[in-house]
Amino acid sequence: MKFLDQAKIYVKAGDGGAGAVSFRREKFIEFGGPDGGDGGKGGSVVAECVDHLNTLIDYRYQQHFKARVGMHGMGRNRTGANSPDVVLKVPVGTQIYEEDGETMIADFTEVGQRALICKGGNGGFGNAYFKTSTNQAPRRANPGLPGEEKTIWLRLKLIADAGLVGLPNAGKSTFLATVTAAKPKIADYPFTTLYPGLGVVRVDGREFVLADIPGLIEGAHEGHGLGDRFLGHVERCRVLLHLVDGTCEHAGKAYKVIRNELAAYSEDLAAKPEIVALSKTDSLSPELLKEQVARLKRAAKKTPIVLSSISGSGVQEALRQLFEVIGAAKAADAIIEKPVLEKNNTWQP
Repeated sequence: MKFLDQAKIYVKAGDGGAGAVSFRREKFIEFGGPDGGDGGKGGSVVAECVDHLNTLIDYRYQQHFKARVGMHGMGRNRTGANSPDVVLKVPVGTQIYEEDGETMIADFTEVGQRALICKGGNGGFGNAYFKTSTNQAPRRANPGLPGEEKTIWLRLKLIADAGLVGLPNAGKSTFLATVTAAKPKIADYPFTTLYPGLGVVRVDGREFVLADIPGLIEGAHEGHGLGDRFLGHVERCRVLLHLVDGTCEHAGKAYKVIRNELAAYSEDLAAKPEIVALSKTDSLSPELLKEQVARLKRAAKKTPIVLSSISGSGVQEALRQLFEVIGAAKAADAIIEKPVLEKNNTWQP
């Protein structure tokens, strides 16, 4: 299945059915009167967050979604049937924006959430509705109201607890394959990872979700390389694991390149908790390893983790630090979301 994290679609709700103009014409009934029924309601367009979806590929082959028009009213006071809604099924993490790409309509973070995108038009009144004591034979009815229509953007941001960032070929995919059951593409050339990948990490009997983001290069915010298109997937992460290739020319400069790109993309993303690690250390001599660690420490202003996904050294330490930050963030969110119950000593029935 191809990965698609952005789609532009056109949606239109159904128009309301028209009211009917009708009169009773039964035999032996002297004064029949109007009996035109109302029109039915047009179908709405609703978005629903469902499980077992991880891409927006369904919206690559169909970009127009239109709900049906409500049934028209009929004689003998028969009201037209309401048309069914059109349901857009999207994966967890999907955000829906207006055509301008900035006004958010909905943000789905849990399975089962629903949002009304376009409301169907109400049905028109039949002539029976307009009957009064002074107008006992009205010969007019209302048409149905038009349904709403708009063009919207669907954007998918993966839900993960931690995200991997770094330059191309920094060992992110190898790290993901080592600590999870995911099987990303691994090769000895840049831009091996073309789409974000997810994996579940298990450490000390606990689990969290880790996301692998395609590598960034200098000028990514200007569209160089793969650009910063996939950085939106780590905006929801609680912590970032910044991998710096130990075999590069200067670890400190490589670290600053990614930090500059994160800051150019979003201040909130640059302010996220970060764990810095020097990867591919199994390929370094003791002298070069010491020099690269010192360079990275000066650039990051913190002591980096020295790890190797091949040999496994330092991997568990990195995972435990990630889980500590994730656990603290979850505990803080639980305190904020927990309602404060105030004591009320007044009598209530």
